[in-house]
Amino acid sequence: MKLDVSSFDSIRSFCSSVKDNYPRVDILIHNAAHLNHGEKEYKLSPEHIELSFATNAFGPTFMTHLLADHLEKSENPRILSACTTNIKNFFDPNRKIDFDNLRGEHQCTRHHSAYKMYGDSKMALLILTFCMARHFKNRGIHINALQINRVKLSKETINKMSPMWRGLAWAQNLTNPLPAGMADNYYHICTSDEFCSVTGQLINHKREIMQPSISETGIAQMKNIFGSRSYPQYAVDSSHAERLWTLSTALISS
Repeated sequence: MKLDVSSFDSIRSFCSSVKDNYPRVDILIHNAAHLNHGEKEYKLSPEHIELSFATNAFGPTFMTHLLADHLEKSENPRILSACTTNIKNFFDPNRKIDFDNLRGEHQCTRHHSAYKMYGDSKMALLILTFCMARHFKNRGIHINALQINRVKLSKETINKMSPMWRGLAWAQNLTNPLPAGMADNYYHICTSDEFCSVTGQLINHKREIMQPSISETGIAQMKNIFGSRSYPQYAVDSSHAERLWTLSTALISS
């Protein structure tokens, strides 16, 4: 079925078709993402939201709300958001989401980095996943996120990178596992008894539930960056959650 996750109109049409053709939704995986390597131009979605955030964060949130009633009809509905190790950049105390530039407010005066917007939007998706888990908990809908570990990249993806990153990607691809291995994690989290009651968690590639970091300075910061058991405290900051949830609610209600 055709779907453009950056477009709210496309999401509405898709969800309407799902409801017309299927009696319920058992599993919903938010896997689509926008990252155009090397892209220097700031782009907006049809609803005038920065394209990475529209596709990676607000689109999945909107779709979840539209399909909630159909998910509720399932005996054990599960939602999984595909997160990324890119959120580890938020172990840097100076890293933050640029909330003031999500509608193109400073697109002409501020440097645009596709990599930063991708990482910021994936952190936003994680925060919104935690928010949705709390919001839909009483309806029996279990919502978690999976931190995607490194996997083999396609030639097409690597060729879009700058020369330096392209060389590094080719080198990493020699040892990177195939995407199929991570796909097995998707399947396990969404179907196994082990995760049937788990909600509001970030799960790593080893199928372990991760925890917010205790410390993010000195040696602890390096352990966080190279480890896989903790995620940045930024993700559980109530002020960020409230701001994102309020903005998300306003966008999907407009």
